[in-house]
Amino acid sequence: MEKMSRVTTALSGSALTGHTMHCHLDAPANAISVCRDAAQVVVAGRSIFKIYAIEEEQFVEKLNLRVGRKPSLNLSCADVVWHQMDENLLATAATNGVVVTWNLGRPSRNKQDQLFTEHKRTVNKVCFHPSEAHVLLSGSQDGFMKCFDLRKKDSVSTFSGQSESVRDVQFSIRDYFTFASTFENGNVQLWDIRRPDRCERMFTAHNGPVFCCDWHPEDRGWLATGGRDKMVKVWDMTTHRAKEVHCVQTIASVARVKWRPECRHHLATCSMMVDHNIYVWDVRRPFVPAAMFEEHRDVTTGIAWRHPHDPSFLLSGSKDSTLCQHLFRDASQPVERANPEGLCYGLFGDLAFAAKESLVATESGRKPYAGDRRHPIFFKRKLDPAEPFAGLASSALSVFEMEPGSGSMSWFVDTAERYALAGRPLAELCDHNAKVARELGRNQVAQTWTMLRIIYCSPGLPSTNLNHSVGKGSSCGLPLMNSFNLKDMSQGLGSETRLDRSKGDTRSDTVLLDSSATLITNEDNEETEGSDVPADYLLGDVDGEEDELYLLDPEHTHTEEPEYVLPQEAFPLRHEIVDTPPGPEHLQDKADSPHVSGSEADAASLAPMDSSFSLISVSHALYDSRLPPDFFSALVCDMLRFYAEQGDVQMAVSVLIVLGERVRKDIDEQTQEHWYTSYIDLLQRFCLWNVSNQVVKLSTSRAISCLNQASTTLHVNCSHCKRPMSSRGWVCDRCHRCASMCAVCHHVVKGLFVWCQGCSHGGHLQHIMKWLEGSSHCPAGCGHLCEYS
Repeated sequence: MEKMSRVTTALSGSALTGHTMHCHLDAPANAISVCRDAAQVVVAGRSIFKIYAIEEEQFVEKLNLRVGRKPSLNLSCADVVWHQMDENLLATAATNGVVVTWNLGRPSRNKQDQLFTEHKRTVNKVCFHPSEAHVLLSGSQDGFMKCFDLRKKDSVSTFSGQSESVRDVQFSIRDYFTFASTFENGNVQLWDIRRPDRCERMFTAHNGPVFCCDWHPEDRGWLATGGRDKMVKVWDMTTHRAKEVHCVQTIASVARVKWRPECRHHLATCSMMVDHNIYVWDVRRPFVPAAMFEEHRDVTTGIAWRHPHDPSFLLSGSKDSTLCQHLFRDASQPVERANPEGLCYGLFGDLAFAAKESLVATESGRKPYAGDRRHPIFFKRKLDPAEPFAGLASSALSVFEMEPGSGSMSWFVDTAERYALAGRPLAELCDHNAKVARELGRNQVAQTWTMLRIIYCSPGLPSTNLNHSVGKGSSCGLPLMNSFNLKDMSQGLGSETRLDRSKGDTRSDTVLLDSSATLITNEDNEETEGSDVPADYLLGDVDGEEDELYLLDPEHTHTEEPEYVLPQEAFPLRHEIVDTPPGPEHLQDKADSPHVSGSEADAASLAPMDSSFSLISVSHALYDSRLPPDFFSALVCDMLRFYAEQGDVQMAVSVLIVLGERVRKDIDEQTQEHWYTSYIDLLQRFCLWNVSNQVVKLSTSRAISCLNQASTTLHVNCSHCKRPMSSRGWVCDRCHRCASMCAVCHHVVKGLFVWCQGCSHGGHLQHIMKWLEGSSHCPAGCGHLCEYS
């Protein structure tokens, strides 16, 4: 048993004393309720139904209400409530649809009083009237609510919520005849118990099921609701339409909500799953809990303040089979661990800085730093002495504005609107995006797109049309020019050297090109007779500039260079090399001879500038003309990370979409998702909705591509009675009229429906377009001037 600091609270002559403590239960609890004198608590669940006395040091079991030899489903409780006017009266909601009342004053062991079996499915909630001793209200999974008079055997009223299930019902503390109910479809309804035929008010409170609600004990019109959308909302019900006055964002779906006594803005919540803690929120500070209780190790299923006028003690039951009493003084306060300073950049470059007022000097005594354009704008919050967080809320906000035009983001908007991400070949996409970036003055980005086009789109040149040069002392080849013929060159370029080779010879040639013994091997060097493809040539090393090799200028001769001779042992020669070549006339004749293959003729017609060249005819490129794109994958990934780290997430995401599977496999999913969410957030901040939607659709991340298929809700109201439509069809449940009638043909619109936002009338798209071509007045005859564009 855990013992911590003890608190004594005076309540109308009596005193509540105790400390944080817990006890182990026999089974998981589903709900708890406290009697009116705060001395006892009842715990109910599927396998437990007991009453415990709350003593100063511990919980003491007083009564076990599960009696009998055979277990009954009537004792499998989903909810329990203790009447606040009669300390002997209890009510439970059973999972088999039975509502049971219990009379603790009965002398027998079995305290069961009455059974109501009118519900067909599980009863989720039961609630006693706060000032009427015999009125009990229940809400069931079958979508009905029933009001029971305990002096009668059957229910006196049945309320239909027109929904799948009722999750909670609560009588108003201030209005005698009013109760609120929450539903699986996200609606909240207000009913008058005197009018079971229709609800007084209905509104959509949450995006998803509403699991709980609670009326404020002091403010007559405040109703708190909690739902699966992880939000707690406070509604002002005194206005003509329900008005949301506060909204608290939690980290898990909200299962229970209870206002804290004597604290107008405090409420306690617990989660239905994931989160085991209990939080106390100040609705004026919706993002940081005021207090947190962390005693439970499983989901908390029920919470209740021990006394309606004591804010210090909170009771809770959990699926971990424990019953706890929490002392508010012992709760941890997350706000104490929060960072007291905040720094944020605005959309257009403005910088906001918030800190404790004690850390920020006043404007008059502040020394501006060198980068300031002027003194910042200061906002100081006026403190409310009644605030419980007055000491922590004393802060000052400084805003540093950008110079006009210096933080312009027009380039971002223009780029997003003009970029092409799909619908064209990859080469065209890269060229188009490079052009857009260049026009916007982003030369580095433009060059990146150009390089991506070269890597992934440049076609490989035919290997039989490549000339390679190996410079002196160099180990890499450079493409020179297409094959050339001596016919096209002027005669008299100097001495010629020819390498004769017989038709059909197949051998491996190794050529020694320079004094550094650089070897180039050409395998499968084969020529066939009648080939019309010109042979490739390799020019050997030469001293001088590379331009001399390209221009083949006959005026630049290098007579001082020694002649490079092919070593005899480097070739498995079958024929003797002719040392004394014939003159140009003889070569020309041989080239024209019909008995010589085309490749031999080309080889024979080649003449170098001088004796410093060594020539050899090769039929294939000495190496592949271009590297495979996969070779650059690591480099492309580094480039994307570089742009993302520089803040240009637009470039990173655009390249991801354009390249698709070529680069996706090399970047982990979490990084891609982070880039996508950042870019989509920026697009939505600039109201670029169409571009944002396109990015989501083209996303390569599964988590992003499904965004368009979630969190989209369409609320439809009847065009006649203006009430919300149910999900059962297009016929209004209130006025029994079809809501989608065409104003032109007066038939039901089953396809695309267009309506005027001014008068709400509409119909078939083609009919409305044709009508408005001849008249601007509404076809329904309401007199409104409709417009379709």
